[in-house]
Amino acid sequence: MSSDNAAQGAGRDAGGDREPVWDVVVVGAGPAGASAAHAAASAGRRVLLLEKSELPRYKTCGGGIIGPSRDALPPGFELPLRDRVHAVTFSLNGKLTRTRRSKRMLFGLINRPEFDAALVEAAKDAGAEVRTGVAVARVEQHGPAVPDRRTVAVVLAGGETVLARAVVGADGSAGRIGAHVGVKLAQVDLGLEAEIPVPPTVAEDWAGRVLIDWGPIPGSYGWVFPKGDTLTVGVISARGDGSGTKRYLEDFIARLGLAGFEPSISSGHLTRCRSDDSPLSRGRVIVCGDAAGLLEPWTREGISFALRSGRLAGEWAVRIGEAQDAVDARRQALNYAFAIKAGLGVEMGVGRRMLTFFERRPGMMHAALTGFRPAWHAFTRITRGQTTLAEIVRTHPVARRVLSTVDRP
Repeated sequence: MSSDNAAQGAGRDAGGDREPVWDVVVVGAGPAGASAAHAAASAGRRVLLLEKSELPRYKTCGGGIIGPSRDALPPGFELPLRDRVHAVTFSLNGKLTRTRRSKRMLFGLINRPEFDAALVEAAKDAGAEVRTGVAVARVEQHGPAVPDRRTVAVVLAGGETVLARAVVGADGSAGRIGAHVGVKLAQVDLGLEAEIPVPPTVAEDWAGRVLIDWGPIPGSYGWVFPKGDTLTVGVISARGDGSGTKRYLEDFIARLGLAGFEPSISSGHLTRCRSDDSPLSRGRVIVCGDAAGLLEPWTREGISFALRSGRLAGEWAVRIGEAQDAVDARRQALNYAFAIKAGLGVEMGVGRRMLTFFERRPGMMHAALTGFRPAWHAFTRITRGQTTLAEIVRTHPVARRVLSTVDRP
């Protein structure tokens, strides 16, 4: 277990004899948790960030940083970009390949271990204490471990109890905090990924360009994201056909001419989207990021949802921690849920409809992005953060008409 000495004792009560009581305890040090810890610490609160792994650690993730992600980063945060994307090659299960280019950068690419570690450092710089190698066994809001109704007990795997006025769960879609809150899931997908080191000649061919391949399984797609001398190659599809998803990845790598290179890492990960009626809080405990099932249903993009929901969770956890009774805590938690649903929830609703359309008509999606200039312009504006998919559907009659076909029986 590691700990920052600079913030030791920051959470102790003034009396010094009682157990430490933190204003906010955040569980999970991914982008959502680090953002929550940064937001709460920046408000001057005593914050403890718990992470079960040692940092840095690998995460299965393409590592694309789109505009909404960039805009949600802590002030002054320097992105550890491995590449800047100016071109996208689209293909339809390996066919009808076409590359679209942009003079301006579309989005950036990062390695998750570096990115996550940098976000944690930003949280520490804001005043949060970080403890790694610490697994959470459960959360208790009643019982002998809880000294009063304003306190939550976070029980660690080794038996230690950490007390907090508010708890933010950011420990992933299969974590303890989401289970405590009762998060309900409506969509589960399997992502498979390989980190493939390549020689300079291959790396040069991919520099500044990504590939998006609309796959053979309904709703599936593959990607190639270049990061210097390594290509991140992955595919994703609905859970239930693991062998088919694995076969798609193998075929994808083979037809790209990359089968002869040995991956440095091969990994898999389940992404989970929340249902519309899934709770975001329970008492003084709230969830964000993957722990809340917050991600874009069509692309399964999760970093921007993690950063944005994490920042909101940190801000509202401060208010929950200040609540003097259960009624006020509940009011603040509901306000947090409203903020999530009014922004990210609306985007997820449109994303679900886009996924349904894509499952039915992948060829039309491919034709639009490669041959219909307004669709390509919409793609570039979304990736740069100049607009959202929900805003485009709301303001453009053609997009609205296309998606209306999903609503027909």
